[in-house]
Amino acid sequence: MRVLVGGGTGFIGTALVQLLKAQGHEVTLISRKPGPDRVTWEELARSGLPRCDAAVNLAGQNVLNPLRRWNEAFQKEVLDSRLETTQMLANTISKAPQPPKTWILVTGVAYYRPSLTQEYDEDSPGGDFDFFSNLVTKWEAAARLSGDSTRQVVVRSGVVLGRGGGAIGQMLLPFRLGLGGPIGSGHQFFPWIHIRDLVGILAHALEVKHVQGILNGVAPAVTTNAEFARALGAALGRPAFIPVPSTVVQAVFGRERAIMLLEGQKVVPRRTLGTGYQYSFPKLEAALKDIVG
Repeated sequence: MRVLVGGGTGFIGTALVQLLKAQGHEVTLISRKPGPDRVTWEELARSGLPRCDAAVNLAGQNVLNPLRRWNEAFQKEVLDSRLETTQMLANTISKAPQPPKTWILVTGVAYYRPSLTQEYDEDSPGGDFDFFSNLVTKWEAAARLSGDSTRQVVVRSGVVLGRGGGAIGQMLLPFRLGLGGPIGSGHQFFPWIHIRDLVGILAHALEVKHVQGILNGVAPAVTTNAEFARALGAALGRPAFIPVPSTVVQAVFGRERAIMLLEGQKVVPRRTLGTGYQYSFPKLEAALKDIVG
């Protein structure tokens, strides 16, 4: 299968490309810089879609970059980096003489409203209550194609855990020093997924023809932030009881962005499991042992 991947040089993209190549697929990246087995976004806009059997978009500015202030300029960057690349790919797919058979977009569980009691599956409502939920709604709308010549899949990802990047990369140092702990109250849900399972779901969606629509890219085991902190501390053999006060999180990330860390959603992958996908890491303890062990 010839697969075109936008955002293929990031943490998730690198893992996906490795998996697809190991499975014998031919991968072309869309990136800002030209190179072998690559097309640039400018070339895509100018010349249209190269021949491919499937397209995946992972492109998007890191929302939780602590070095960037949460102001209008950065919000625009976060929005544009997702909407413009997705819109461009959707437009080139719709205009292609031989469109790909499959089109996959990865968005986020920020679509669902934070709650300490509500459980969300792929059919649950959301997408209309704050900056991030509205962003997911616009993002998914930008990807939508008319007609049914191309199978369309959206994976709403939770917090991606993996070696060498993602959320774990930012947490390891304080936890290794014995300074880790829950964020805020710790009662908030922490929807997570091992990177091997996220890219596994994407590969599964590429290959299994009946998979379409929304899939929740989260592990089946529901976890709170405090449970995650304890499990990470245990995997490292370190104590993990020093909480990070909500005021500190708000000072670093800004009030609106801090909600992503201080509040959470209980998200279950009902439809993902229904497609027949089998998780490599359904439980948190095994996932963390694999990552930090």
